[in-house]
Amino acid sequence: MSEQPTPVPTAGTAVSQAPASSAGSAPAEPSASPLPEELAAALKRDAAGLVAAVVQQYDTNEVLMLGWMDDEALHRTMTTGRVTFYSRSRQEYWRKGDTSGHVQWVKSVAMDCDGDALLVRVDQVGAACHTGTRTCFDGRALDVVAGQAG
Repeated sequence: MSEQPTPVPTAGTAVSQAPASSAGSAPAEPSASPLPEELAAALKRDAAGLVAAVVQQYDTNEVLMLGWMDDEALHRTMTTGRVTFYSRSRQEYWRKGDTSGHVQWVKSVAMDCDGDALLVRVDQVGAACHTGTRTCFDGRALDVVAGQAG
């Protein structure tokens, strides 16, 4: 999934409770951001206007998946209690669980020190991965030489 949407200037859109399949559009430019000005200024987006969002189970610290958000997706996530992503392949917004039932209930959102990544802590219902596994990292370990401190 290395496709990147072409940034298209759009006005900020209202937060929608509609399923993501009916809420698709291109990521908003930062100048049209629905986010508070200070937050919008602090985010460092890629060329497509997106920031990586690491999703973690809030009570076990299990890393569930990685998704992508623009300002509108982050705004929806912060104001609705459900996680919304921007699909780079479909070039539309999607709310996790609308079709699968595997909902992510937002517990907290944090921005990293550089502003180029988000940590979204959730209560995950069912599988987080589209393959049906609990996390997108289940059974996908790579062979590495393990390091050690000291």
